[in-house]
Amino acid sequence: MRQGTHMEARELYQTPPELAGQRLDQVLALLLPEYSRSRLQEWIRAGRVAVDGAQLAASGRLRGGEQICVQVPRQNADAVPAAEAIALDIVHEDADLLVVNKPAGLVVHPGAGNPVGTLMNALLHYDPGLADVPRAGIVHRLDKDTTGLLLVARTLPAHKRLVDQLAAREVHREYLALVQGQIIAGGTVDAPIGRHRTDRTRMAVSQGGREAVTHYRVAQRFRQHTLLRVMLETGRTHQIRVHLASIGHAVVGDPTYSRLRLPPGASAECVAALGGFHRQALHAARLELAHPISDEPLEFAAPLPADMADLLDVLARDTEQAGA
Repeated sequence: MRQGTHMEARELYQTPPELAGQRLDQVLALLLPEYSRSRLQEWIRAGRVAVDGAQLAASGRLRGGEQICVQVPRQNADAVPAAEAIALDIVHEDADLLVVNKPAGLVVHPGAGNPVGTLMNALLHYDPGLADVPRAGIVHRLDKDTTGLLLVARTLPAHKRLVDQLAAREVHREYLALVQGQIIAGGTVDAPIGRHRTDRTRMAVSQGGREAVTHYRVAQRFRQHTLLRVMLETGRTHQIRVHLASIGHAVVGDPTYSRLRLPPGASAECVAALGGFHRQALHAARLELAHPISDEPLEFAAPLPADMADLLDVLARDTEQAGA
């Protein structure tokens, strides 16, 4: 239940019986996964959390069944990114959910190098109510130059449910990736990913990293390239790009994890197409999930962007001309 003013929202929860014996901050982290543990602990210290009407320390144990009231402050108006009239390709829209087909070149969240002109700025213009939802409702991300489908929650209950689904690996995400080299059969890369030891802007397969699992199967073969259907179990930064590069099949055009490789005897058209493709050839093509409120099964698809479709056409002609 959500009540309150324009300055804050009062959210009411009941401690699930199965969480009896857990610390208050642990229970809140499960009930409000969109907020960090440190932020929740800060709210507890500030008196914004009441358990059956009384204050309780973050380390206090719950017995199950208590009513927890959380006063959630609305984002400071100065901290909310500016709304900007940036065109959006909306694949699906209802009262609780947006599905957006993101183009290449559009950054998802504002950051040090991209304070404006992002998907978040565009969403806040499209729906000003998203200012009341963490990260304007964006529950997962795509890299700047990766295209395709993104989920956006329009309400706090929808946001919580989508975060839960992603954490439980109940959202099926399928990508199309054009990679270097020929791959004969599908497979799985199960290798942890963490920050690169010397270049902190890059990620790498690392034994000290976080669990990461990527499945792939062959969609189309070319002379020296393969189009893959890639399915994610986890959602680590640069996961597909790092995992495929780690098995010797880097994503074509990836400026961070690959270098240009041309098929021997490639046509001039093929050389120009590969040399002129300056982003990773990666597209979030399909999404399957349960609607965050109604539980209705949903499935969405986004066609390949024109630049990637054109590149595949060129590679197909090159393969045919070579008789491969």
